[in-house]
Amino acid sequence: MFSIIDRYIAKSFLVYFFAGLLVFVVLFLSVDFMSTFAQNEASLPILGRYYLYYLPGIVYQMLPIACLLATLFTLSALNRSHELIALFSMGQSLARISAPILVAVAIISVLSFWMGDRILPRFTQKKNYVWYVEILKQPGRYATVKTNKIWYRSENVLFNISSLNAKEEKAQGLSFYYFDSNWQLIQMIQAKVAEMKGEVWNLTDGAITLFAQESTFPLSKKFKKKSITMNKDVVDLGKSSQPSEVQSLDELKYFIQQNKEAGLDTMHYEVDYHRKIGFAFAAFIMSLMGIPFSVSSQRSGKGFANIGLCVGLAFLYWMCFSSSITLGKNGMLPPLLAAWLPNGVMGGFAGFFLMRLKK
Repeated sequence: MFSIIDRYIAKSFLVYFFAGLLVFVVLFLSVDFMSTFAQNEASLPILGRYYLYYLPGIVYQMLPIACLLATLFTLSALNRSHELIALFSMGQSLARISAPILVAVAIISVLSFWMGDRILPRFTQKKNYVWYVEILKQPGRYATVKTNKIWYRSENVLFNISSLNAKEEKAQGLSFYYFDSNWQLIQMIQAKVAEMKGEVWNLTDGAITLFAQESTFPLSKKFKKKSITMNKDVVDLGKSSQPSEVQSLDELKYFIQQNKEAGLDTMHYEVDYHRKIGFAFAAFIMSLMGIPFSVSSQRSGKGFANIGLCVGLAFLYWMCFSSSITLGKNGMLPPLLAAWLPNGVMGGFAGFFLMRLKK
């Protein structure tokens, strides 16, 4: 059962948490809005809808740092007012004092996981539509994901890709559907592999099927090598194709399974799958990191130095997280290890400093 002291600490934490989250979100929105507004000629209503769909993603990204700073300010305030000393004199350990904070962070982490799995993919898809179709006027770069395919549209061409490696500019499992002005299917091209060289795509091991009105049956012809020219709006396709962002965990798992069964490379998507789970614990790990640096003696004049050090550790966490994910996507780390290594390393740092406190 939570005591009056627990409720007092939890209330202080939540006040700092929501205040910090509001500040971070407003700052992010302000800077991003000015940059986007200056570089694009979109109207304010369109930009308003874009940021409405973008808002859940911003909140999701800011939750860990908001938890970290809320932990810092809550325990530092208790330390400055000597309430921490009073609690220690009552036989309370630092772990017991921090319990209501960690319980609150655990609840936030669960909500973060639910938000990232259920809410964020739908809002991200709507945000991408507004960005690529209404703001950039490049509908060819807008992707939708159905079953095991990533779908695009460029003028009168619909095409899908089973697996895309943007770094190597390669795609696997491609199908192109060409339509006339009346949206009658006139041609289909399928290929196992494609090398994307700007507007020219070099296809390998495929077939062309023609649907001529004067012919009862479609005419097909296989090819080993073939080059096709794509429109300019799909040249930077790799930068916009991130199916993991618009899928829930269940959908992404099915997407990976289907592509694996087809013999396609799914390393990139497997890392993203585990990253979604691992990131949900970022808030908890960051809060653990904040505890030892917020209760050091204020008389030593190290209060601000400790806060700066802890914020530095937060950036270290992000560097470790992004580096580990990059190594995983390049095949240098297993997907599961790539997603969880940062939590293990930074959690170990937090445990080490907490043990040194002996409180």
